[in-house]
Amino acid sequence: MLDHIKGFVQGVVLAPIVRLFVALKISPDVVTLVGTIGVVVGALAFYPRGELLAGTIFITCFVFSDLIDGAMARAVGRTSKFGAFWDSTLDRFGDGAVFGGLALYFAGPGDSDLYLALSLWCLVIGAVTSYARARAESLGFTANVGIAERADRLVLVLVMTGFAGIFSLDLLIYIALWILAVASTITVGQRVWTVRKQALAEEAAS
Repeated sequence: MLDHIKGFVQGVVLAPIVRLFVALKISPDVVTLVGTIGVVVGALAFYPRGELLAGTIFITCFVFSDLIDGAMARAVGRTSKFGAFWDSTLDRFGDGAVFGGLALYFAGPGDSDLYLALSLWCLVIGAVTSYARARAESLGFTANVGIAERADRLVLVLVMTGFAGIFSLDLLIYIALWILAVASTITVGQRVWTVRKQALAEEAAS
């Protein structure tokens, strides 16, 4: 479902922005950097102060850079291995800032040690999820499986945090964090199991 939404947003909604940036000769790598800086600033400036809705709106404005830069690179024929590396590396900063900002919120106005710890777990396990796939691919395996891809995690936490800000209801963030903690942990297990099967099959074949 998210893939269909991504295609519509990237190909229709954001198309004018992509064309404008291409006409201005802005580098896709610069768009990636600016988008990441925006996400990091939004998460760490707003969430720790309890400004959940404002933070989510601010972050969302910059999250779309992740769709714009890819469309720009394809439009100008500048897709490259470095661009993919740059994008994936900066994604880790953005994801870390979102969950780090929530952790600081629960250390402050949110006042919950449990959800502070759960936010940190989501931060760590999200990074492990991405690392597991990258490491598998570096070894010649595939690990693009799992019930919680990055887009799923980001959409869920931002939507629920935004609604929590609207209704002053932290319960919505609690639900999102539990879902993400469980789903991301399962995803890591799925990727480990997938790579293990491929490794055993390779050993048997040799």
